[in-house]
Amino acid sequence: MIRTATPADVPVIHTLIRELAAYEKASEEARADEEQLREALFGERPAAFAHLAVDDESGEPVGFALWFLNFSTWRGVHGIYLEDLYVRPEARGGGHGRALLTELARICVERGYERLEWSVLNWNRPAIGFYESLGARPQDEWTVYRLTDGALAALGSGR
Repeated sequence: MIRTATPADVPVIHTLIRELAAYEKASEEARADEEQLREALFGERPAAFAHLAVDDESGEPVGFALWFLNFSTWRGVHGIYLEDLYVRPEARGGGHGRALLTELARICVERGYERLEWSVLNWNRPAIGFYESLGARPQDEWTVYRLTDGALAALGSGR
């Protein structure tokens, strides 16, 4: 079962994000706290949205998708950028990841969005195989760039 996250879900979303960071071997980079998530997801001007995959028997969350809107200047419409998709290892293979992506695709179709995009680590072969089985294709001609920390501060201050 997939459901839209509520403010009461912030602690479990935070936990799932920490689990994802550990899986991606980047625990030290996951610095967001629960209050930041609460503000981003449910504040006065939400910047992101989340859905939870819930185990049918226990009712416990076993995965999540956290996303935000992007915009295509070429197509002239919004799309969804999937920031995080994670299903706990013990729940993988149960259709939760597919159900989360199906819900996001449904939102795209319903709202007239023309793209659902995300990034995947090059070493995550199980995820890549899963995404390709759904019809997703890598965008090999693009390379992701990122400014953070000191480089971002330097550029932002004109240095």
